[in-house]
Amino acid sequence: MDNSYVSLMSTKPQDVKVSSTLDKSTGKKHLTDNNPETCWTSRQGSGQYVQLTFEKLAIPKYITITFQGGFVGTKCRVEVAESSDRPEWRTWTYIHPEDANRRQMFDLITCRNGLAGEGIQSMKLVFEESSDFYGRITIYELKIEGLRL
Repeated sequence: MDNSYVSLMSTKPQDVKVSSTLDKSTGKKHLTDNNPETCWTSRQGSGQYVQLTFEKLAIPKYITITFQGGFVGTKCRVEVAESSDRPEWRTWTYIHPEDANRRQMFDLITCRNGLAGEGIQSMKLVFEESSDFYGRITIYELKIEGLRL
């Protein structure tokens, strides 16, 4: 990984949205607290997601994610939007995490769909499939790194 990339994650609660939360002890704030002991867990149901708004236009290069085994989003659609006011989501790529309790890193192709030069304001990770029978997702760590424009 190139050291010139920076974290694109915001620590502001309003910059992170999730589809659902199982309970207060597993809320969305745990996605950005940098504490490996805490996690976000969704309720059951397909189509769970995490939506991020970046402070400035950015070009994401890597996604690093640590799931709880058995509650892994095994097929994840990465959607992007150029604006955060009224996002027009478009599918950028897919990632396919393994059902494992370890940190997984995914390179993002930055030349697809014209993303290379213009950058984006928002990103959404939509978990189309889960290793959990009920569709729940549990994330202990989520990092998005790339370039700020």
